[in-house]
Amino acid sequence: MSRAPIVAHGRLDHGPPVGVIDIGSNSVRVVVYEGLTRSPTSLFNEKALCGLGREVQSTGLLAAEAVEQALSALKRYRALCDTMGVKRLIAIATAACRDAKNGRGFIKLAERTIGAEIEVLSGSREAELTALGVVSGVHQPDGVVGDLGGGSLELIDVHGRRARHGLTRPLGGLALADISAKSLKKAEKYVKRTLGGLPVLRRCEDRSFYAVGGTWRALARLHMWQTGYPLHVMHGYAIPADEALEFARLLHRVDVETLSKIEVVASARRPLLSYAALVLEHVLRIGKPRQVVFSALGVREGLLYSLLKQTDKEKDALIEAARGLNQLRSRSPRHGEELIDWSDRFISSSGLDETADEQRLRHAACLLADIGWRAHPDYRGEQSLNIIAYGGFTAIDHPGRAYLALAVFFRHVGLVMDDGLSPRLRELASTRMLDRARVLGTALRLAYVVTAGMPGVLPRTKLAVERHRLALHLPGAFAALAGERVLTRLRALARLIGREPVMLMG
Repeated sequence: MSRAPIVAHGRLDHGPPVGVIDIGSNSVRVVVYEGLTRSPTSLFNEKALCGLGREVQSTGLLAAEAVEQALSALKRYRALCDTMGVKRLIAIATAACRDAKNGRGFIKLAERTIGAEIEVLSGSREAELTALGVVSGVHQPDGVVGDLGGGSLELIDVHGRRARHGLTRPLGGLALADISAKSLKKAEKYVKRTLGGLPVLRRCEDRSFYAVGGTWRALARLHMWQTGYPLHVMHGYAIPADEALEFARLLHRVDVETLSKIEVVASARRPLLSYAALVLEHVLRIGKPRQVVFSALGVREGLLYSLLKQTDKEKDALIEAARGLNQLRSRSPRHGEELIDWSDRFISSSGLDETADEQRLRHAACLLADIGWRAHPDYRGEQSLNIIAYGGFTAIDHPGRAYLALAVFFRHVGLVMDDGLSPRLRELASTRMLDRARVLGTALRLAYVVTAGMPGVLPRTKLAVERHRLALHLPGAFAALAGERVLTRLRALARLIGREPVMLMG
């Protein structure tokens, strides 16, 4: 007796999973996503460091051993995709396969192995997809995207959802090691000569440089651990350009194995760190950006983004991710949506000025406010904070993550600072955003004691500043919801915004 496939209750139903196989110069990777959506979640992610491009510059060929390793990995990936019910498998290949004389032959073998066509990306196409990956995962990006792989560096200018024509240069770690015969001095001369005359870098001055690629992420991970940074999330990690330049200079001038915390970088990545640092140093020297922002999203996510309908592309990835988590984990997803309008009315009447970006963060916090309800009451704040701070959100920077986590933490525990709240996490948020998190958390705390987290109450009640008082309206049958606990929380919010509290019933 056959049974229809069942989507697990812990997953959103975006249709069948979508698989992407990415055959790069250093790694061969498969990522299976929950579905084709504005905020895709990875169901499974695995890579094999095959080093396909390690000899292409000197011999013109993909190494036989690397080809064998790659085909073995691809065979497993095909089986994994079948196991996970992938109906749409998209496969791409980058620099090593497009540059090697035997690249076409390898691609034919790979296509037979995975049972799908493989698109060998041109350099400009790879740059375009990488830019779309950043567009999909960074809120209103403005700067230059650099994707450093094993074989090449792609550079492209982005502003909002627009990207200029991109370019590629053979500056990946494996390519540089091959070109220079593993001499960093020769590699530096080649990098300086290759990057020196590129107009795209000149357009980066006082903007952001978005660093994409596994070796640059390894560099950032090392920096994060050496500096004791409190939020170990790579996407959105930002370093001032002068600090990044100093760190890059250090990495390519010393033996990386002697560095403190080097164990946080995979041993297979360490030989390429010096080359990645060398390229980053010259990008920063020539481009003079304001900051370096590391993106965990690149060509694969850009490919998925390119397949979306235009209406889906225009959605806010942060809000969509928060909405999905609200759907999966809240007592009433509709209540989270109602909180948005309810808090809109409160903020607009309160006299608190709010930027457009602060508003979107507040809306996301409303959607995430009840995701910890299944935890023990004493740990709901801490658990919610950890889910949000370390969650797979995109289109948000680290200060924004801190704000969201703190607002929902305060919603559960009040304004008492205890061991569940990292003092260093608070430091990521500005004084203004910390104050806003306190206000919103206290307002949410009031809303939940009025509604018990159930829908239908907030649209028929109102919280607003009227005649210099903070008034909570509980009309008709809702007057029975009034009580000392409600008044206590109303008073706490009123104190924060400097108003007198009043409950209006009847």
